[in-house]
Amino acid sequence: MAVSFLPASEPRDFRILTLTTVLYRAEVPTDSQTEQTYRMERWRAVSAGVLESAATTFLLLIAVRWFQGEALAKALIASGGSLGLVLSPWVVSRVEKARWPVSKAAAWLAGLGAAAFAVMAAVPWLPVYVAGSVLALTASSAAVPLLTQMYQENYPAQSRGRLFARTMIIRIASAAAFSELAGRALSGQLHSFRWLLVVFAAVSAFAAWCLASCPTSPLTLSGGTHPFRALRYFRDDRLFRQTIIAWMFLGFAMLMMSPLRVEYLANPRYGVRINGELLTAANIALFTSVIPNIARLVLNPLWGRLFDRMNFFVLRITLNLGFAAGIVSFFVSGTVTGLTVGAILYGISNAGADVAWSLWVTKFAPPGRVADYMSVHTFFTGVRAFIAPVVAFYLVSSVPLQTIGWISVALIAIGSAFLAAEIKFGKTGQAGGVLVEEVAE
Repeated sequence: MAVSFLPASEPRDFRILTLTTVLYRAEVPTDSQTEQTYRMERWRAVSAGVLESAATTFLLLIAVRWFQGEALAKALIASGGSLGLVLSPWVVSRVEKARWPVSKAAAWLAGLGAAAFAVMAAVPWLPVYVAGSVLALTASSAAVPLLTQMYQENYPAQSRGRLFARTMIIRIASAAAFSELAGRALSGQLHSFRWLLVVFAAVSAFAAWCLASCPTSPLTLSGGTHPFRALRYFRDDRLFRQTIIAWMFLGFAMLMMSPLRVEYLANPRYGVRINGELLTAANIALFTSVIPNIARLVLNPLWGRLFDRMNFFVLRITLNLGFAAGIVSFFVSGTVTGLTVGAILYGISNAGADVAWSLWVTKFAPPGRVADYMSVHTFFTGVRAFIAPVVAFYLVSSVPLQTIGWISVALIAIGSAFLAAEIKFGKTGQAGGVLVEEVAE
């Protein structure tokens, strides 16, 4: 509704940012620590959106169109962030042992990503490009459990989902606007991609500054010495284990299909055309980033409120249905309308997944162990994120892409069945380890 009051002649990226301003009518928290974190997270969300477009679209697009990378190079870039997720329990254990405030440790990781992008821009050689992409994405994803601990520490439980969703609005708008602008800039002049890498380096450095300005405490000492000791929670907590198993099916399906969205549109082999012409970089960015991010932008505040109030497992199953329908529409329909509908459904479902994936452990873990629980979640995410794109790119060489889409839908259905069995444990307000204690009894 807000968009309808804007002149139709305005550039699309301007309309996206204006919509963000209209949706972002929220009171600023009054607690000083919450207020400082909330303020710096809003600034960091701008850089996070730019970096999200790098991970979802531009790094892989450059590898396909400029470097003409083979399957291994594309798979490594697509699964680059998975290494950081797998290493996240080790990162959490090192940060705990060093007694670093979690936000400062996350700032160092963002700085490492900035250095990687700078080297990639300076040395435009495929091996350096692939290694730099993997390192930058690794550093970013390894910080996720530290950020979740920061939200647990600084955001009140009753409004955590809403505060997180509000910063996500800025991140989504930034991703959509930047994707539009960068897609246009690269169309017909892909040789200028090095300047894009310089931008990625700069925003990574800015993110490091924002994180260093957030007030946090060192992690609570657990007394353990094994660097992957947090994995014991997967063994000991039945409900947590069941949810992780369900997420393995769901996540594997989505991580197979996500990079194939760019492959499907960018590779002439699939014959995707608009008015008889192969898609430009701007067209690809439109379907893989701009349209999904506009849908995310509009629905993100709603999902943030639902996360605070709704049965978590019902919420997650609802999102799964949206993802499954989006896969069928995007990959199976074979029409521009299908691409558009699939992109919208992906964006709507991803808006809820942003909140659910990032914050769900705060409903299950004891407050002092949120980083540990999240590191287990990110570890298993990393395992599937590393394997799924490799499987996808090698399957697509011999199996019709539409068949791979139906396989993914079946995996989503299996994961949803696991979650359905646990609905009785997903009551609203069961946070801070209450569920863990109930199951233990």
